[in-house]
Amino acid sequence: MTQPQPSGTLAKAYVPAEFEHGVYERWLAADVFAPDGAGSTADEQLPPFVLIQPPPNVTGSLHLGHAQRTTVEDLMTRHARMVGRPTLFLPGLDHASIAAQFVLDGILAQEGESRATLGRERYLERMQAFVAATREVILGQQRRLGGSCDWGRLRYTMDAGSAKAVRVAFERLYRDGLAYRTEALVNWCPGCATSVSDLEVIPTPETGSIWSVRYHLLDEATGQPDPLATVTVATTRPETILGDTAVAVHPGDARYAGLVGRRVRIPFVERDVPIIADQVVDPAFGTGAVKITPAHDHDDYETGRRHGLAMPTILDDAAHIAGTGTRYDGMDRYVARTAVLEDLAARGDLGEQKPHEMVIGRCQRSDDVVEPRLKTQWFVKTGPLAASALEATRGGETRILPERFVKVWEHWMTNIRDWNVSRQLWWGHRIPAWYCPDGHVTVSSDPDGPSACEVCARPAAQLTQDPDIFDTWFSSGLWPFSTLGWPDDTEDLRRYYPGTVMETGYDIIFFWVARMMMLGIHMTDSAPFETVYLSGLIRDPLGAKMSKTKGNTVDPLATIDESGADALRFALVHGTTPGQDQKFGPAKVENARNFANKLWNATRYVLGARPASIADGAERRLPDATHLGPADRWVLSRAAATTSSVDRAMAEFNFGEVTRLLYDAIWNEFCDWGLELAKVRLADASLPDAEREATWWALVEALDTYLRLLHPVMPFITETLWKALPHRAADPALLIVARWPGVGERDLEAEAHVGALVELVRAVRNARADAKLEPGAWLPLDVYVEPELGHALEALRPAVERLARARPLRRHLTREDLHGTAGAAGAGLAVIAGPAEAIVGSGTADPAAAEADRARLEKELADAERLLDAARNRLTNEAFTSKAPAAVVDGARAREAELADQVDRLRDRLAR
Repeated sequence: MTQPQPSGTLAKAYVPAEFEHGVYERWLAADVFAPDGAGSTADEQLPPFVLIQPPPNVTGSLHLGHAQRTTVEDLMTRHARMVGRPTLFLPGLDHASIAAQFVLDGILAQEGESRATLGRERYLERMQAFVAATREVILGQQRRLGGSCDWGRLRYTMDAGSAKAVRVAFERLYRDGLAYRTEALVNWCPGCATSVSDLEVIPTPETGSIWSVRYHLLDEATGQPDPLATVTVATTRPETILGDTAVAVHPGDARYAGLVGRRVRIPFVERDVPIIADQVVDPAFGTGAVKITPAHDHDDYETGRRHGLAMPTILDDAAHIAGTGTRYDGMDRYVARTAVLEDLAARGDLGEQKPHEMVIGRCQRSDDVVEPRLKTQWFVKTGPLAASALEATRGGETRILPERFVKVWEHWMTNIRDWNVSRQLWWGHRIPAWYCPDGHVTVSSDPDGPSACEVCARPAAQLTQDPDIFDTWFSSGLWPFSTLGWPDDTEDLRRYYPGTVMETGYDIIFFWVARMMMLGIHMTDSAPFETVYLSGLIRDPLGAKMSKTKGNTVDPLATIDESGADALRFALVHGTTPGQDQKFGPAKVENARNFANKLWNATRYVLGARPASIADGAERRLPDATHLGPADRWVLSRAAATTSSVDRAMAEFNFGEVTRLLYDAIWNEFCDWGLELAKVRLADASLPDAEREATWWALVEALDTYLRLLHPVMPFITETLWKALPHRAADPALLIVARWPGVGERDLEAEAHVGALVELVRAVRNARADAKLEPGAWLPLDVYVEPELGHALEALRPAVERLARARPLRRHLTREDLHGTAGAAGAGLAVIAGPAEAIVGSGTADPAAAEADRARLEKELADAERLLDAARNRLTNEAFTSKAPAAVVDGARAREAELADQVDRLRDRLAR
């Protein structure tokens, strides 16, 4: 009997904290992350794989969304690297303009300081120090997760290269007539003291109030308000009465037909305004008459432009009433609301107040209610840019996955508004525009600014630079090519642009993807990437959005400390579907860790089961096919099948399917059956050494395949286990740069025969469990198998006996002999499993067990009949048979025939 050899190179227990850091250090030391690194094994004849990392905020820390996206990005990167493609996973950091400033402002407030007290120069010095202290945090956390980024190419959205790209891009847009400065209505956040984009305004359902307010009509003879003649308007914002410049009604509303063209006086500001007719008014809203405040409402702004209305601004940057000449000036908007309502009531002009369900726009960053305000800002004309981006997706230059997001993309890009790129902040890229005393504008990409006004030639000393900075998404929109050296003609830009994949969350497809597509095409004449892969969001186990206030967040670093990075990575990918939100909780992580532990123990067994005839440290070789048994052939064939399926899932970006395939193949096939079948053969001293060696080498070959396939998802454990396996002379020292496995030859006969015997053993075990028989008890097993399975059954007889706890195992050559001989011996548990039938414990079962067995068979029959009906319905569906691939239809027909045979045999067994 072969004595198992001690594994030696692997610890007994799987403790990821003991090796993960060391593994990452080995990768760094070997310089394998860079496509041109010393440790690269890339085939330069293959096209490069390029994934430019969506840069996390420089002031942030790793949250579960970061971990999920980094895992998916790294998974794709590691797979491409193993395939042999020159692979660039370029990391970066985002200066996160408004986010960073919001955090720093909070810190300064605690110190009794502010932007105003520090001034711009000192404030930016403080920001630089703050950023320098936090940037290494997020980078170190990504390394702990296993991100195989090319750290030598690390970029930052505020570095010199990005600054140059921003200046050049903006000047080009300006010269091309696509950047302009004008006064327009923008979203203003009083808390952040800046304008924000539509996408940074979060629609929030709230219950508010709607008030009826009476405006007095002017007497047409005297021009004074008529105390008895009024028109009642409905409003949810009575404080903005101070900015009203019209009352609007629907042109088809008969109630107001005679009032259109008349004038009313706005209270408190004593402003006389017209009553106008406009289709925008909903006659069913309130009284059917609405006040128009063009400078503080988006719909009213458009109405004001159509009718040429005045647009007085009544709110300052802090959302205080200003410039109205009333007692309300200086009041906070909500304090002013109360005061206005009290004064209206005192005048007798306040009508009823009713609860009203509405959607309030809140700032994504500060949660303040956003105010529409007129501001002079820089805008980018998006129409022509969006048309080019749409042409790229419609023409197939860039594809969006999952494809269901294409419709959303089309809708948004065809209804896009011009992009306000100005932000009234200090931290970020300052807009490279200068103004002379005469109001002329000079835009320059020169880092030192223009030498003179380009209109009137006033010298630089008389020019003033715009104090605003760019929206952070402007520099982020240049990210796919600015990171590679653009606007300079660099080797990296020529080699690695356009990128291969851009992975990001579906929630920022318009924040970011649209900007990258529009700017990328305009600046480089190429779409910036071939594929946009949109990930879903992470939710708690009940499907709720995670938030600190709910207390349902998961700290990825704590999870790594407890269960290892591999378990977290696997849990974040397993069971996911592209673009779908996923539920995440401790159970997923525990399952992933158990899977890793199973793989660890399986590898320890294989290493320890090395036959003594194979020398320690022997070079790996292919198993000798002439000495392989049916189970060995099955193990190798199933590994080949899994490789093919994983390749297909990877090509389809279905990473959740990748983990499902590997989980089933490694745990449910290789560990549960492959190793158990091999244990019997390896322990059989009557077999020649050559046969036991072939079995062991088959296990090594399959395990090597599975470790390579699993490496992109679980890199640390696979690297550690692969190091302990025997290697070929041509293998590299590290799995990360080893070649992706090719699809081996399938042995369909072995798969069918051994698979049938596995199903037989499983069915026997289930029958024994249902009958509540002692699991370890040895019971007689009478078996009939179809003739083609006879050789496999005899070859695997010792394994079937051991796994089914069958003693003796009696084979019958016909079903009649099985039922006649075994049936005559007394009640037993009937088992039907594909092309095999068996009777467990013939002559030993009691009447109660026999009744339980009949109930079990009846349930099996009902289940089989249900499945057969479903299979037949599917085959009668013309939509399926005419559109599905031929191989799929053939498989469905084979399944229908198999189920029909199973139903017949179950009915026959019950009749007996």
